[in-house]
Amino acid sequence: MQEEKILAETQFKASLSGGPGGQHANRTYSQIILYWDLSNSECFTAEEKQRLSQKLSSYLNKDGVLQMRCAESRSQFKNKQLVILQFLQALKNSLKVPRKRKKTLPTKAARLKRLQNKRLHSEKKRNRKPPL
Repeated sequence: MQEEKILAETQFKASLSGGPGGQHANRTYSQIILYWDLSNSECFTAEEKQRLSQKLSSYLNKDGVLQMRCAESRSQFKNKQLVILQFLQALKNSLKVPRKRKKTLPTKAARLKRLQNKRLHSEKKRNRKPPL
């Protein structure tokens, strides 16, 4: 599966977390940082890499390595699962190509409603004028 290939290219690092846990957070390496080198990835075509680099630019460092971190839980295992889910979801969302909008004409009801609103507006303005 594609996800397994992508995850094989990732590296993980644990560091001290400032998240929940009080004093426990100062002693355990529960924060997980995910690293993935987009430019050297073999899972995507050149077009897909270009699209990913544009969409995920906030996660990329100057070397083109994607970094994501998670420190939501006291558990290193849970944080690793969460960061993997975030990473895969970000990839999936970035690869979606938006459909082009088809231009359509306004419906007959919309045109009639617009004209009715114009008539009401002009009538309101006309009623503000002093009588002749």
